[in-house]
Amino acid sequence: METVNVSAADVKNLREATGAGMMDCKKALVEAGGDFDKAIDILRKKGQKIAANRADRESTEGVAVTKINDDKTIGVAIVLACETDFVGKNEKFVALGEEFAAIAINHDTKESFLAADFGGITVADKLVEQTGVIGEKLDITAFEKIEAAYVGAYTHIGKIAALVGLSAPVKNADILTKDVAMQVASMGAKTLSYKDFDPAFVAAETEARIAVIEKENIEFARLGKTLKNVPKYISMSQLTPEILAEAEATAKAELAAEGKPEKIWDKILPGKMERFISDNTTLDLELCLLDQAFIKDDKKNVASYVKTYGDVEVTGFKRVTLG
Repeated sequence: METVNVSAADVKNLREATGAGMMDCKKALVEAGGDFDKAIDILRKKGQKIAANRADRESTEGVAVTKINDDKTIGVAIVLACETDFVGKNEKFVALGEEFAAIAINHDTKESFLAADFGGITVADKLVEQTGVIGEKLDITAFEKIEAAYVGAYTHIGKIAALVGLSAPVKNADILTKDVAMQVASMGAKTLSYKDFDPAFVAAETEARIAVIEKENIEFARLGKTLKNVPKYISMSQLTPEILAEAEATAKAELAAEGKPEKIWDKILPGKMERFISDNTTLDLELCLLDQAFIKDDKKNVASYVKTYGDVEVTGFKRVTLG
């Protein structure tokens, strides 16, 4: 049998081209008879076999990455997933995620991105190749894109990434978008405002939450504990002018019953109405970005914070996370 001489330089070049280990590269070159392209093909086939064997594995670790274009008008967030935290923190793995993000920003869908070119092969094939190199299932488990007059981002220790779009590139837009993106990453809002809710969703959620509280109150009553308040409403979308007027009338009646002089009601009523709205908009506080308490100053909501930057609005946001 003819012996194939493989130089250290050839092994080094193949390793740099594929990311495979030294011994795997040497074996591939020997099997390919020294043919560089054939060796690459051998390594890719090995990756396909490993990928097929690990197809049912869960890829719940990895890295969340964002990429913003130079004009700050387009942003993309992806998750390059793997099986273990050890691989997810590897510098080369993180660098691969950043390379993928640089390609992803030029595509509008995950499908288009996976079919894009990556050094002569598709992104999808690169994932298979690297599955063979690393020995863990790799996948793109999240792909989100946003376009706006100004786009900013925030990434939390490579685990959660968020994008935020603004209606205008106002002064200090970078600070504003980072703060709001941090809010998105931390609090997990699902929509911008309560105005976006489907009435049927709000109605079903109201019924479900009331049922949970009533069930809890049965147990609290048995134990002699203070019962939870059962709200009639959970969103500002339910608080019609008539309902707010009724709440104000009730508050005035309470003040009268307490013997409070009418001349000071105007100082007390705003606080009572604020409390009523807060108690009856729990869904908004949980799911609506602009209605949430601002994480850096819980005395104001996100909408109020955004207003401090002038004539600008949050036009959209996206969030990706591992798992």
